[in-house]
Amino acid sequence: MTYETSENPMVPGVGTQQRTGEQPAGAGSHRLSPETLRTPARQMLNKVPEVTIWFWIIKILCTTVGESFADWINMNLGVGLINTALIFTAVLAGVLGWQLSTKRYIPFVYWLTVVVVSVTGTLYTDILTDSQGVPLALSSSVFAAVLAVVFGIWYARERTLSVHSITTRPRELFYWLAVLVTFALGTATGDWTLDLTGWTPGVSVLLPLGLIVAIVLAWRLGANAVLSFWLAYILTRPLGANLGDWLGSPGGDGGLGLGTAVTSVIFLAAILATVVYLTLSRSDVIETHDPTDVPRALNPARERIMLGYYAVVAVAAAALLAWAHHQPHAAAAGEDDAPAPVTAHLTPEQATSPFPPREIAKFRTITADTLARLNSGNQRAATTRVTDLETAWDDDQPTLEPKSEQAWHFLDSEIDQVLTALRAPNPDKAAEAKALNTLLTSLG
Repeated sequence: MTYETSENPMVPGVGTQQRTGEQPAGAGSHRLSPETLRTPARQMLNKVPEVTIWFWIIKILCTTVGESFADWINMNLGVGLINTALIFTAVLAGVLGWQLSTKRYIPFVYWLTVVVVSVTGTLYTDILTDSQGVPLALSSSVFAAVLAVVFGIWYARERTLSVHSITTRPRELFYWLAVLVTFALGTATGDWTLDLTGWTPGVSVLLPLGLIVAIVLAWRLGANAVLSFWLAYILTRPLGANLGDWLGSPGGDGGLGLGTAVTSVIFLAAILATVVYLTLSRSDVIETHDPTDVPRALNPARERIMLGYYAVVAVAAAALLAWAHHQPHAAAAGEDDAPAPVTAHLTPEQATSPFPPREIAKFRTITADTLARLNSGNQRAATTRVTDLETAWDDDQPTLEPKSEQAWHFLDSEIDQVLTALRAPNPDKAAEAKALNTLLTSLG
């Protein structure tokens, strides 16, 4: 009988032992059934990494880089949100096929797949929210239900959800499906949290970070290791995204003002360095252990107690969100209540000359695309495309505004008019076209 490192979601490189095929903690019996003693057909080497501190570090880095790269593709190629999602779905199919075809765990292939899954899962949530107008509360509930179904079918078929038992093709497919849904769920719940609270990016980092710390504590005290792993896995998605927003957002929005490009380069370099280290050290490879090792004794009573602890943490988090939701949102109030800055009218030359021509050309292309979709009668596509303009403009604020505050505020005011017109509850096509044409004229 072979042994493997037990589910070890939080501690770097320290593993208790568990028999391959053993029921997860909390199953109620320490004995192995005849079914679990059988060697699965087509059994293969475990193709996922050991869960060490490096696993969590690179997971958080991947979520940030994945989202930033998707935004870059969406803004600079001008293909729109839905087309971007289709592109990444195709890329995901190719990368996942590569991962499935490998015979063992290869850090570069595995983490490349995680990055692409991160991008794709995020895009699916963004499509529901931005293109289809699905409320974040609903999409969060739907993704949570889908994840519960995936886990339910996975466990009913395989009798384990442990990442240390990914030794057959069905388990590997269940694993990647669950990972995809966790990214979509993490994105939806993270965005929903920000909408409810109005927190700045720096403050928003603290909630998922605090919840992960609570999970670490619970696991240390005997909580179910598999449950703890997947809860933490979901929470790393909003943590990574919020961390990226904090680093990249302008100082006026509560960020550090590094910009998305610099943030992405920093995180990508960190990912590459970590992958190289893991490739050389093989410190995250799940090896077959000495059969004389003794598995850690399970404690169902303690696991039940820690389930109660998780329930208390969930109630406390919900109470915190409810409290924050009912507090005045300073940022939102400032946007709604403060009068628009009075900006003198500028000629196209005055409005654009302080800024790099390449950036102005990018804004002009997005505006022209939006107008073309509006004129073709596709209001939804126009509304989706104008989001790219908003994102690109906000991302470039740290570099553009210092070049000429007057020109920046002038164009910012016209972009605000475009956004207001296209996002009106009952859009007026004439008003939308006027706002877009005015902006196009100013962009030269």
